[in-house]
Amino acid sequence: MKLATLRNGRPDGQLVVVSADLGRYVAAGRIAPNLQVALDDWETAAPLLAELSSQLDAGAIAGQPFDPALALAPLPRAYQWIDGSGYMSHLERVRSLKGSKDEELQSVRPLIYQGGSDSLSAPHDPILVPSDDLALDFEAEVGVITGPVPMGATKEQAAAAIRLVTILNDVSLRKLVVDDLQNGFGFFHAKPSTSFAPVVITPDSLGASWSDNRLHLPVRVEVNGTLYGQPNAGIGVQFDLADLIVEAARTRRLAAGTIIGGGTVSNAHDETLPIKRDGIGFGCIAEARTAEKAKFGRARTGFLKSGDQLRIGAIDASGRSVFGDMDQKVQLLKGRR
Repeated sequence: MKLATLRNGRPDGQLVVVSADLGRYVAAGRIAPNLQVALDDWETAAPLLAELSSQLDAGAIAGQPFDPALALAPLPRAYQWIDGSGYMSHLERVRSLKGSKDEELQSVRPLIYQGGSDSLSAPHDPILVPSDDLALDFEAEVGVITGPVPMGATKEQAAAAIRLVTILNDVSLRKLVVDDLQNGFGFFHAKPSTSFAPVVITPDSLGASWSDNRLHLPVRVEVNGTLYGQPNAGIGVQFDLADLIVEAARTRRLAAGTIIGGGTVSNAHDETLPIKRDGIGFGCIAEARTAEKAKFGRARTGFLKSGDQLRIGAIDASGRSVFGDMDQKVQLLKGRR
């Protein structure tokens, strides 16, 4: 079952069911007006949404053409957005960056932080930045949306609470990381609005692409039409998404509609940019720059600037974008230069 949230002039948008090929959709308003309402009553809503999905895919319902450009983030405003770091190769590459601390590289318990979730970005919305000198970076990740999770949840309870899977871009302003970590309470200004793919999918509908609480698909990143990376999200996972849910629920319960990110998808390799068509590459610019410093003595790849076009999507064996793409242009806030 594939779901999306379309613009309808309201903050939470309109819940729709999307066909398996992402070509058509049908409104789900008779079941739930928006995704949060469906999550709050998932036991009732999920079977009805699944039936609507089956009818759409079987052709019993014609549906309407699905345009990802009209989609909001699946949860445009969420009760909670928590990001973790499940890939050790990412931590190993970026811990040398200014502002990082060696002791933050943990292999026993995952690192997590609580991000802002009141205004999550649509997949085709511009990435707005106040200026072009803040070292704008992307972080391509897999994320899940949960049902309710009790405090002190077991891994089995955490895995059972995963309702939906998607991909996201945890936008980062690297120049502000140092100030946030050293002079504040943690990430704040360095982490503007997170972007999400247009479609979320139930784990069972992902088939063999979802197992062991992780997505087994490459996440492809293109900057200005050039391949930047396509690391496989199922490889090199130190902490899977259920592990991250357990950590998040260690001292609190999680409400239905909590979003958990798995951290920048990262595979171990010794490549640098540019990569070949079958290369692995990187899920963020910071990793690419670290690899360049190690190989050439200096970073050669710049951060994103206004006018740059960023495209991120999880790709199946046929080359199709499973969740639809985030396709965003970097744009300066009006009045800023």
